[in-house]
Amino acid sequence: MSKFYFTILLFISILFNHLDAQCQSTSSVIFENVKVFDGKSNTLTSPMNVWIEGNKIKAISSAPIQTIEEVIKIKGNGKTLMPGLIDVHVHMAFGALTMREMMSPMLSEGVIMEKVGGNAERMLMRGFTSVRDAGGPIFPLKMGVDQGKLKGPRIWPSGATISQTAGHGDFRTPEEQSRRFFGEPSRAERFNATIIADGRDEVLTAVRENLRFGASQIKLMAGGGTSSAYDPVDVTQYTFDEMRAAVEAAEDWGTYVMVHAYTPRAVQRAIKAGVKCVEHGQMLDEKTLRLMKRKNIWLSTQNLVESTPDMDPQRIEKRKPVIEGQAKLWPIAKKMKLKIAWGTDFLFEPELNEQQNAYILRLQQWFTNAEILKMVTHDNAELLQLSGLRSPYPGKLGVVEEGALADLILVDGDPLNDLSLIANPAEKFVLIMKDGKVYKNLVE
Repeated sequence: MSKFYFTILLFISILFNHLDAQCQSTSSVIFENVKVFDGKSNTLTSPMNVWIEGNKIKAISSAPIQTIEEVIKIKGNGKTLMPGLIDVHVHMAFGALTMREMMSPMLSEGVIMEKVGGNAERMLMRGFTSVRDAGGPIFPLKMGVDQGKLKGPRIWPSGATISQTAGHGDFRTPEEQSRRFFGEPSRAERFNATIIADGRDEVLTAVRENLRFGASQIKLMAGGGTSSAYDPVDVTQYTFDEMRAAVEAAEDWGTYVMVHAYTPRAVQRAIKAGVKCVEHGQMLDEKTLRLMKRKNIWLSTQNLVESTPDMDPQRIEKRKPVIEGQAKLWPIAKKMKLKIAWGTDFLFEPELNEQQNAYILRLQQWFTNAEILKMVTHDNAELLQLSGLRSPYPGKLGVVEEGALADLILVDGDPLNDLSLIANPAEKFVLIMKDGKVYKNLVE
């Protein structure tokens, strides 16, 4: 582990050495008189009582629940109890910092943890109890959250993105030369943001390095991107042999590879190599989507915001086919009944994080409210469990049922009828629970 990581871990232990009183650790809680959205149904239940013991849902009953031990009773008064929200494509570090901050010579461990740690807590307070980090320096943050030194969602970490030279994860500045030829790792590699790996041997080492630190899945750059300097969107990245090496290394650890890719050529090569999940895919054709359906491949995609005048002109131009393609992708993927997951993918624009919930509403042009809520709870949870034994949190998520993990939101209103409630977490999420612990409680 790098000196940078050791320093961050020390920083976490010093700066966050106590839990806020807002986080109530309880052994037993009963929600009384709540209507339940179970994560899968099209309707809410009739009024129910839901018993939480430890970190799991012990019982759900229309009758009063009698217990012999002391419990905390929360009066639901007909409010909706639903699973915590899940975002399967976040970048906890890259999403909390601007590009200027990332490139600044003044960047320090303290600055990173202040911004990334604060972002993690705000994400939990928006009702996101689980996320999959799709690449970046994540392990110190995850450790801080899991140990209770920081507040934040459960994190499925990928670790540093893995990219070929001149790939989507090649963040070198013009004066930084190839580590392979000149022996000096780039600044982004030193910060564990990315690993530039060429050839089967280097790819194997990069994958195993992330697995060594605790990656629950591997993120590989299989095609061009809109936020990277060197690679046009249309290019295919990594040869079949290189990609297959990554898949084999991940499968040996019982987990999977997800790929950043937009085009049919890149995705078809990835599927042939054994990749289980495609990130983005907004430029895919029907032939490739049918292949994904036959091979049971997940499509983890987003509904990106239109380009803004303040955006770099080069990025605006690169984004055009992606923005145009997403309007076609979503309805076709739905019609074909692909395995679809949703995420935000905010990068280097920290102000976008506050719109995380509102981005869910953008799916209403293609899906019903029930379909959307199922996607951002039950379906996204199914994708998280693709990590198998490498999943860092054993147990069932994304549902409200007996035996499931107690990641819950109490909503003031009926989100199946009015999905806009989801976009107002400050007022409408009156209680947020993760792992049986109450992190927010506005219930009188």
